[in-house]
Amino acid sequence: MEKESARSAGPARSVRSVRSVHAVLIDIDGVLTVSWKPLPGAVEALRHLRSRGLKVILLTNTTSRTRASIADTLAGAGFPVAAEDILTAPAATAAYLAEHFPGARCSLLNSGDIREDLTDVDLVDADDTETVPNVVVVGGAGPEFDYAALNRAFGHLQRGAKLVAMHHNLYWRTDQGLQLDTGAFLTGLEKAARTEAEITGKPAPAFFEAALSHLGAEAGQALMIGDDIESDVLAAQRTGITGVLVRTGKYQPETHRAASAEPDHVLDSFADLPGLLESVTGK
Repeated sequence: MEKESARSAGPARSVRSVRSVHAVLIDIDGVLTVSWKPLPGAVEALRHLRSRGLKVILLTNTTSRTRASIADTLAGAGFPVAAEDILTAPAATAAYLAEHFPGARCSLLNSGDIREDLTDVDLVDADDTETVPNVVVVGGAGPEFDYAALNRAFGHLQRGAKLVAMHHNLYWRTDQGLQLDTGAFLTGLEKAARTEAEITGKPAPAFFEAALSHLGAEAGQALMIGDDIESDVLAAQRTGITGVLVRTGKYQPETHRAASAEPDHVLDSFADLPGLLESVTGK
């Protein structure tokens, strides 16, 4: 069921004000899948978008897998997706580092092997105690975020290294329930080192702009569907994209009520998106 918005993150607008929807930006974890298992009706809904000729890109802060690995997993579950349809926080981080810190030595703290997507990034080996990194890059949290690793990152920051984080999500939902994510640790690093991380994935405006550029679409022609009201939906709305929040994944009513603004639309799940589009466009 759709919920009409009472507030917005900027000028009043909704999907009803979009004359023609050309592009759909979609979060993966919590929207299409949970623990990489398709949510009910998600495969069929994405196939419906494809059948309508809509441009689609999956926009994810997932940092445990490469774009190719994500594409293989989703395609194996029936989603009509290829690697070129996916924009990840690691890929955005590689582009950011190339532009702002070309040739920098980078210390990576991340759970999962994503080196394939960190094109041309000079990564310092974790057990290399001689090389001093210029940048500490923080990815997704996991067992690797132990005291020794966090303290090592803290030491680099005290010596002047810059801090770049792929996202600052506090938690995500798995089939075992909510699990702590990077933001829970990143806040401590920032406060202890008296610095502030540059975020390269959602909710960074550049991440959404890169997705629109990839699709060749304007913000006013696009929808963003996510389960994180702040990082997915309201962040997209601030760039002019219509936001659609789904009540799956990490969605919690209390988080919705406490949010800084109201989504343009709220759906029970991604499976309801075709119905929303049909109610707006008549197609």
